[in-house]
Amino acid sequence: MKKTVFISADHGMAIIYFLQSDLVPSLLEAGVDVVVLTDDDTKDKIAAKFSALSREPKGRLTFEGLKLKEAQRYANSIQPRLQWLLSSYLRRVGGSWRINTQAMDSNIWEVWAENGWKFRLGIWIPSALAILILRSSRLARRALVKAQMRFTPGLYTDLLDKHQPDLVIASTAGWRLDRYLLREAHARGIPTMAAIVGWDNSSSYTIPGAPMDYATCWSQLQKAELVDGSDWDPQRVHIGGIPSYDGYFRKTWQMSRTDYFRLHGLDEKRKLISYACSFVHFAPNYPNVEALARLAASDSLSEPSQLLIRLHPSHFQDKPRIFAEERERIFALEKQYPHVHVVHPVAMGGSLGYYGGEDMDEKASMMAHSNVFVTVYSTMVVETAVHNTPIIGAVIDTPGGWKVPGKFSLSLKEIGDWPTHKRFREAKAGRVAKDEAELRAALNAYLENPALDSAERRKFIEDEITFTDGTSGKRTAEFILKVLQK
Repeated sequence: MKKTVFISADHGMAIIYFLQSDLVPSLLEAGVDVVVLTDDDTKDKIAAKFSALSREPKGRLTFEGLKLKEAQRYANSIQPRLQWLLSSYLRRVGGSWRINTQAMDSNIWEVWAENGWKFRLGIWIPSALAILILRSSRLARRALVKAQMRFTPGLYTDLLDKHQPDLVIASTAGWRLDRYLLREAHARGIPTMAAIVGWDNSSSYTIPGAPMDYATCWSQLQKAELVDGSDWDPQRVHIGGIPSYDGYFRKTWQMSRTDYFRLHGLDEKRKLISYACSFVHFAPNYPNVEALARLAASDSLSEPSQLLIRLHPSHFQDKPRIFAEERERIFALEKQYPHVHVVHPVAMGGSLGYYGGEDMDEKASMMAHSNVFVTVYSTMVVETAVHNTPIIGAVIDTPGGWKVPGKFSLSLKEIGDWPTHKRFREAKAGRVAKDEAELRAALNAYLENPALDSAERRKFIEDEITFTDGTSGKRTAEFILKVLQK
């Protein structure tokens, strides 16, 4: 019988995972009809971009709107405080103590800091008891998943009736607005699957926002976080690697060094240091960027160098304004210092914002052609390790953090024990710099010896993404096909 799969792709990482890998093409070739639900405002643009996928295969590729505005309206208008408490707070921080809870703990204190005393007394303190129970009891965690089902608005009745899917796959386990689609599918008896697209997702978001039947993840490390942290059935958790990175191994997106340097006006005679902004919500990146700009401009490094800066998607948000203000300060550095450049991204549009998969050539080429890559423990440390480029985690703090009333800040030096960050440090896949002197020393070490820590980088990616042969998209599609056969 003909099978139909729904795929929820509500952000750029999901577009890359499903559509810029072998995953969807493999399903189509197997005769499966695929319905991709994505941002309504950019649905037609995405459909046009990937129309070639459905020209030859046996299955049919269709694009539908994900009704994100309607979903957000429901979240904001129907018992919003209770929905937030169940689906955005307790669910996120209530994972079992059997896994590293450092990232979850930081979210608890963020909520404390960014709310007033009435909230703290009426909600935060009572919730603390609930969190203790959730972290200690599998039954409590299951009860939380069940309790969220009361908020199932039926937004997707028309699409479910129209396409009659046999399986609904989402890029999270109901951790975003996809929870409403997944809940409605479960209520109809349609199997659901989570595709873990983010490195830290299984340790930072934990309890599902809807009853889930299957998951596919990157590695044994992620599987253990799913099983031990939020009670997934190990027999239903598949390790397929990360399809989004297949293109890195195949060099699908990689530009030549000459073309990439020409794109950004870079000097081919100077070494390239790149910096990817990260963790904007918790702390400013500016001290890291400014230190790198000074080092590159002053020629105090062992090799003449230049700096290329990649902004974070949050830098393009209007609220809070401080993120945009940091963006403008970084652009000012480009004008102030010689040999400092900033990547100017193109917006995908709609809710996908910036970095919606349209810049994979830019991203892949930055990592491949940099002599040293610097960030704050971003997921890009894994991606850069794939390219065997030396990596530095820079954690130079701004005293007092954001210094904005009501805005939670967290010292960058304190996040080194978050699950993914700790694994990066323990793997010795890169160096960590806590001040400008340590940053200069680490840069010089790698500029002088690019092979330094190379073996550790290779071992790191083998542990974190399992498959390094560019076949994760096909492997994941094979798992989906097996589920459909059941």
